[in-house]
Amino acid sequence: MRRHLRAALVVAQQAMRDPLDAEDVLQDALVRALERLEQCRDPARFGPWLHQIVRNVAHDLRDKQRVRKAESIDDVEPAGTANPARDAENSELRRRLSEALDQLTPMQRNVLLLFDRDGFSHAEIAAQVGCSVGMSQQHLFAARKAMRRLLGSADAA
Repeated sequence: MRRHLRAALVVAQQAMRDPLDAEDVLQDALVRALERLEQCRDPARFGPWLHQIVRNVAHDLRDKQRVRKAESIDDVEPAGTANPARDAENSELRRRLSEALDQLTPMQRNVLLLFDRDGFSHAEIAAQVGCSVGMSQQHLFAARKAMRRLLGSADAA
């Protein structure tokens, strides 16, 4: 493990924006790797196996953080003072976006959300999902093209 520690830390830092979170991810990943050491069938591939565990732990932590991140109640507009027409329009837009996202492949949806919603770079996305930077860019291109087609066809209907 010591031989792969520095590279695993780099993977964790690429996946997490906060250095402290990256260290937590690395520690959790090392514990998980130690617990599952017998699952590494090829000792020569220990490094990539460990890096995938680091990426998975980082992904789990980001999901947990996303769930816990909430808007301050002070920033939320009271229901009675909202514009009903705007609320209906926003609700319809959310429904259409959700339906369009559901029609993308899981990889396209993941790359699109990580890039556009979460602000990740293609290098960070590639490290997280286990593909090259070029493939990340291709998935984003295909996802945006599909979204334009899907949302454009909804306007015509």
